[in-house]
Amino acid sequence: MENKKATWIWYPGDFEVWLGNKCNNRRTERGAMFPPFWKQDSHWPTVVFTTTVELAEDESVKLKTEGLYSIFVDGQMLHLYKATIPKGKHTVSIKVWNQVSPPALYLSGTHLKSDSTWKATFEDKIWIDENGVAHGSGVYVPVGFWNFDNPDNPPSQFQLNRMELRPVKKEEYNEQGQQLDGILYDFGREVFGSLKLIGLESGTAYIYYGESREEALDKEHCETLDTISSFDLDRKTRDNKTRIYHLDSKAFRYVYIERFFETWYDDVAVDLEYAPFDLSESGTFRCSDDELNRIWDVSAYTLDLTTREFFIDGIKRDRWTWSGDAIQSYLMNYYLRFDTACVRRTIRQLRGKDPVTAHVNTIMDYTFYWFKSILDYYHYTGDADFVSEIYTRMKTLMDFCLARTNADGMAYGLPGDWIFVDWVDFPMHKRGALCFEQILFWKALQTMAQCAVLLRDRQEEKTDSYAKDAEKYDEMAEKLKRKVRETFWSDDTHALLHAIEDGMMNEQVTRFPNMFAIIYDFATEQERSDILQHVLLNDDVPHITTPYMRFYELEALCQMNCHNQVLKEVKSYWGGMLREGATTFWEKYNPAEKGTQHLAMYGRPYGKSLCHAWGASPLYLLGHYFLGVNPLSAGYETYEVRPVRGGLQWMEGDVPTPFGRIHVRVDAEHICVKSHGGKGRLVWENQSVDIPPNEEIIVDTNQTKI
Repeated sequence: MENKKATWIWYPGDFEVWLGNKCNNRRTERGAMFPPFWKQDSHWPTVVFTTTVELAEDESVKLKTEGLYSIFVDGQMLHLYKATIPKGKHTVSIKVWNQVSPPALYLSGTHLKSDSTWKATFEDKIWIDENGVAHGSGVYVPVGFWNFDNPDNPPSQFQLNRMELRPVKKEEYNEQGQQLDGILYDFGREVFGSLKLIGLESGTAYIYYGESREEALDKEHCETLDTISSFDLDRKTRDNKTRIYHLDSKAFRYVYIERFFETWYDDVAVDLEYAPFDLSESGTFRCSDDELNRIWDVSAYTLDLTTREFFIDGIKRDRWTWSGDAIQSYLMNYYLRFDTACVRRTIRQLRGKDPVTAHVNTIMDYTFYWFKSILDYYHYTGDADFVSEIYTRMKTLMDFCLARTNADGMAYGLPGDWIFVDWVDFPMHKRGALCFEQILFWKALQTMAQCAVLLRDRQEEKTDSYAKDAEKYDEMAEKLKRKVRETFWSDDTHALLHAIEDGMMNEQVTRFPNMFAIIYDFATEQERSDILQHVLLNDDVPHITTPYMRFYELEALCQMNCHNQVLKEVKSYWGGMLREGATTFWEKYNPAEKGTQHLAMYGRPYGKSLCHAWGASPLYLLGHYFLGVNPLSAGYETYEVRPVRGGLQWMEGDVPTPFGRIHVRVDAEHICVKSHGGKGRLVWENQSVDIPPNEEIIVDTNQTKI
């Protein structure tokens, strides 16, 4: 069906690749550029856009492009900027060239408009159809688009929304012993945006930023700084009437501006950058525990700050897209803002282009998470078109993975690979065939099989391509699962062992493979019970000290019905950061550390990210396992509400879905649920009732439905 409005279109994935390069290369450390250390692809410089249209009368169209262009009707070039397409059935093709940013097209007529029905090719003469089959001619791929429906707002000019904030406090410093002579500004909590010096007249200003007070006041070691002079002022000031100087966007809570006699300005402010969202369609959570409410609020603010053009890791240091960070952000997002466009952009950006020459972010486990993120996306949204779009690149990435396995079919690190797992405070070898990696690899193969089945079943014209893929990947997954179980499971330890190194078993027991065996339904019921008692509840097994893997550990405990313990852990761990003064959640938190030890990481006094996306996991845990809202079939066509109070007197909240929010309220006596669509089922203890759309149900948990 034809879209009502025209939109800018481009070759699918190219805008995300280009924008990702622009964003990932903005990182600086003490003024020096710090580029990412993985392969960065580029957009195709020449793209042909095409569509077929049947017009009842001649139609004039207006078009804009990002790049030089030519327009063809039935193979004949037109020479007018304002083109007229004659009545009848025609093939319209527009070729656009742009080396700087992705070739993009905006075309608007009465009936002919650039929209999602157009196709595109980058002129390689080998096109890939929707089944992943290569052809010498004839098939274009669907174009990419992202709500750029204003002809004067092309994709290359995209920027986030902005809102001005002023400091909540300022402190004068004149301490000769500390070599401090200036003003420290406190914005009250973490922000990301452009600092503005208002009324700046002349001189040189030295500016030091910090996520902490200590960092901003430590001129020698703070990781982000700026220097501006009167020359910069004359050359770059954007508003000469009010003399407001805008600096490049950075992350901070505190700003220290060193005072020099020739420097004068009136005030400072920040243009906070943020991705827009609809509060009326967002997730919410409130309960009888005030500290838990604050944890949810700070988690939401943490995720909002790290939700930008893409889901990034942290706002101060990396500001990069990392697949391991992103898959957790996606899950939290499904329970907070349901920003599905940002999920798609990030998945495309992380994948990049063929040929595949390295793992995603160079990290083996991050490649495996990338596969699973696509099935998660479909599970929450029901968007099979995206799975169809990305499937060819799933196959080529999986081919790369399969080529890097040993004789037993297990994935292992080769030169250039990074085996990450987690930042750990205890000795752990990361070489050989790690059990942890095999479970993630198994899940990736299983994901490939499930996506192939999905695409097989939705074909209008049946082919055996997807069916063969489904059978192949399913067999590989089952074979790998058998091999992993017979290799790594130990009846003596009641757990999965760590790794095969140089042909020998490393019998170390860690939480990582064992908790994923629960989360991914890899272990049997008896093994799950054994893992719970002998690993997850065993203090002799080294503890996890990052929010990153705490996410999965607490999810495994929720799946084993340990909700009361999970709430205690959340209050202890995330509440511990709040008690240390956190306004956003951190990259890592070790309760045993004291004072400024909490700021250090990577051997640097302020190396730790104090606003890190993976710190926001209570959003997912509380929405999924306590409010208990979970889609049973894609896009919440069917869903379940299985609330667990976990010792709370009461709780209530909203979970966003494709058809609106699901509202849940639970106390000691009643459960109230209201939904706007889908076929739902409320489950508590051994009872259940249907949830009709657009109707509130109230259940007396001691009796029956009211």
